[in-house]
Amino acid sequence: MSQDTPERIDWTQSARMQALNALAPEPFAAFAAFDKAVFAPGHLEPKIKELIAVAVTHVTQCESCLTLHVKNARRLGATDGEVAEALWVAAQLRAGGAIGQFGATLAALKQGG
Repeated sequence: MSQDTPERIDWTQSARMQALNALAPEPFAAFAAFDKAVFAPGHLEPKIKELIAVAVTHVTQCESCLTLHVKNARRLGATDGEVAEALWVAAQLRAGGAIGQFGATLAALKQGG
């Protein structure tokens, strides 16, 4: 990240993650490296990546991840409104997934009982 961009919170340093690291260091290191690669500067701005992470963590329902990504998004300049809008995008897509399954339901209905 540039010197102008705040650093992301280092989730690997929490007590829980350090305990996991001690139990399985190789996969932990690989996952941490994957995280760094995903959130490294690229085509998307860091704030947008964190807002995507906020939306996804609403769907995956990981409260600690949600807290981390909201904090990171705010560090990167995300407004409360942007965070809320990301949540609504996630909610719509989650609900839309249920509606999208209607094709399978319709096929089953047409097959009869």
